[in-house]
Amino acid sequence: MANTISSGASFIFLLCVSNLVSGQIRYSIPEELEHGAFVGNIAEDLRLNVWELSARKFRLASDEKTHYMEVNLENGILFVNERIDREELCRQSTTCSLSLRIAMDNPLAMHRVVVEIFDVNDNSPNFFQDEFSLQISELIAPGSRFPLGSAHDPDVGTNTISTYQISPNEYFGLKVQTRNDGSKSAELLLENTLDREQQSTFDLVLTAIDGGIPHRSGIARIIIAVVDVNDNAPIFDHEIYRATVAENAAKGTLVTKINAADLDEGTNADLTYSFANHVSYKIREIFKLEMETGEIRVEGVLDFEESSVYELDVQAVDNGPANMTGHAKVMVAIIDVNDNFPVVEVTSVTSRVAEDAIPGTVIAVISVTDLDSGENGQVQCQVPGVVPFKLQKSSRNEYQLVTRDILNRENAPLYNISISAWDGGSPPLSTSKTILLSVSDVNDNAPTFTQSSYNVYLMENNTPGASIFAVTALDLDLDQNADLVYSIPENLLQGLPGYAYVTINSRNGNIYALRSFDYEQVKHFQIKVQAQDAGSPPLSSIATVNVIILDQNDNAPVIVSPLTWNSSASVEIVPQSVYRGYLLIKVIAADADSGQNARLSYQLLEATDPSLFTVGLLSGEIRATRRFRDQDIIAERLVLCVKDNGQPSFSSTVTISFSIVSNVTEKSSERSDEPFHSEDFNDLNRYLIIILGSTSFLFLVTIIFLVVLKCKQDRNIAEGNSCTIFCCRRRNSKAPSYRTPAPNQPFNYTGPVQTEEYQYTVCLSPESSKSDFLFLKPCHPTLPFNEVSARDTKAMA
Repeated sequence: MANTISSGASFIFLLCVSNLVSGQIRYSIPEELEHGAFVGNIAEDLRLNVWELSARKFRLASDEKTHYMEVNLENGILFVNERIDREELCRQSTTCSLSLRIAMDNPLAMHRVVVEIFDVNDNSPNFFQDEFSLQISELIAPGSRFPLGSAHDPDVGTNTISTYQISPNEYFGLKVQTRNDGSKSAELLLENTLDREQQSTFDLVLTAIDGGIPHRSGIARIIIAVVDVNDNAPIFDHEIYRATVAENAAKGTLVTKINAADLDEGTNADLTYSFANHVSYKIREIFKLEMETGEIRVEGVLDFEESSVYELDVQAVDNGPANMTGHAKVMVAIIDVNDNFPVVEVTSVTSRVAEDAIPGTVIAVISVTDLDSGENGQVQCQVPGVVPFKLQKSSRNEYQLVTRDILNRENAPLYNISISAWDGGSPPLSTSKTILLSVSDVNDNAPTFTQSSYNVYLMENNTPGASIFAVTALDLDLDQNADLVYSIPENLLQGLPGYAYVTINSRNGNIYALRSFDYEQVKHFQIKVQAQDAGSPPLSSIATVNVIILDQNDNAPVIVSPLTWNSSASVEIVPQSVYRGYLLIKVIAADADSGQNARLSYQLLEATDPSLFTVGLLSGEIRATRRFRDQDIIAERLVLCVKDNGQPSFSSTVTISFSIVSNVTEKSSERSDEPFHSEDFNDLNRYLIIILGSTSFLFLVTIIFLVVLKCKQDRNIAEGNSCTIFCCRRRNSKAPSYRTPAPNQPFNYTGPVQTEEYQYTVCLSPESSKSDFLFLKPCHPTLPFNEVSARDTKAMA
């Protein structure tokens, strides 16, 4: 057989032709080729470069379960992948071909390849039995015919049985007949009258020869016994019986009934029905012939798709001593029923599609088939439901799944596309196929902050580098299109760029302070925060962050009045001018903080004689509780505490020394108009030293300072300058600084830096010219001093 294939292949292989007509390529090859045998250059016939096969995902699909063909992607050659047995593949069909589909992407394309399989003469004719036995009456007249068992050859065309031959003899010849299906059968022809007395048996050889090159043949023996008497053969009512049966007929269903008659009598007329010897075993499995009644019934499973008509050769044999046989044909047509579901096959599919794909973009190529015939094989196909996809028919049984509308991944990132197909049978049969399609993201959504504006409340004196707030933006896109980067666009805040005040973590939106903020310098500022995705092109949005600085109690009260030196001040008091409730002095303090942190209260901590003085809690006014007596201590010392209302609170203390001097009011008045003489000062100084000799050296120095101050006050009164201006300016420094005013110049207080400057003008009371004490009163022309101090203190805060 191998030699036959090789010799036949060398000739038939030259018949391989490739055509490209309407997207279809056709090749022709003989069967039984070895693995790797050349079929055709598919790349050349498709006018493709070899490198395009891999780049465009060249794929080969076959309608057959076995992959007989394969394509070498390196050279584009279609070759035999598995030995092809035409008889196994197509049985007795006159034409045999393999249908292949070629799919390519980028762009999506489909081509159909048909490989026609030529038959080679690789099978010899074969009889169903090796020996045929015939009993022929000697009364049979010449010209009588006796059907013989036909041989079977799986090959087709010229390679199948072309003729029969019988061994040479003088009585019998052969009558070769061609059947409807093209097969040939042989009948034994009696050419001369038999004479049993001369020859009672014949042993002949029947040879079946096919038309292949070289010829193949098969043989069977024919043993003929010549008998006497029974000289009438059964005769059927019809030479050909015709019947129809549905392919879903149950076992035992009656197909038809045959009937024959015999002119003989007795046992020679008793008939037995059977299939002719050459009826195949497969037909005998499908149909059953009742021997006595001649009824033909369904025995096996009918399949219209396998065979739409069956040809049965039947015979009737009598029971005479020399059996005689009558022959007839039964043609059984199979009625198709809708017993095959439509088959939906996805030949090429794209698993991902961009959400900005235009309508009409091809998603998949679908092939729909139905093995039934007529209306039962008419298939309709559609995509059910409301989805942005539809089917477009491209050929008789092929569809393209395309997009119908614009896709939106944010609404539907994944589609399970169901494709339904149903035939035209009654009832119709349907099937469905699901295609999973994911929608890839494009950058079509800008980041969105959770708020368009944020308010951040930050306590002053914060730690540099600490997180003060976090902004969050959301992006409906995916992957890099949703990968956000936070930044602070360049904008000026009090002459400095925003990134000089704060910085932001570009990944999580955490905002960090770069410096410690001072409420006294900056009360609030505003920055812009931008969120930008990593898409192409990138999209962004901006939010506003308002940072509000909260005041913290970080400044201690500062004593503004009276003038202090090392937190101490001295004042002279004349007893005759003092009465209960008399204002001795008003202590004025300022606090650079604001709100409750700048709300001050005054408290007397220590006093030489606490019963002589009272201090206003909020005003800081020191007043006498009664008149001074001669027996009272001539030197009084008060320690006053000024405390703010912050948490925790800060405080400052001042020590005020009062000198209680004898009644010298009139003397002072008398001397006020006289020139100042140094000897008077010396006498007073000596007098004070004698009186206060037992006191401490520190108290003596204090008295000298008070006397000197009294002299300066008298000089100022004489010159008409009776007002002192106290100035307070808030600075950034926490520790206040002081500058002692020059004579006849206003007193300036230098505190923490502030953008506003406050001035306090204090005038000497007229009583000061008659007393050793310094009395202060507000010089505002319309407001009382307590209102001025309260308003200025509030402004300072």
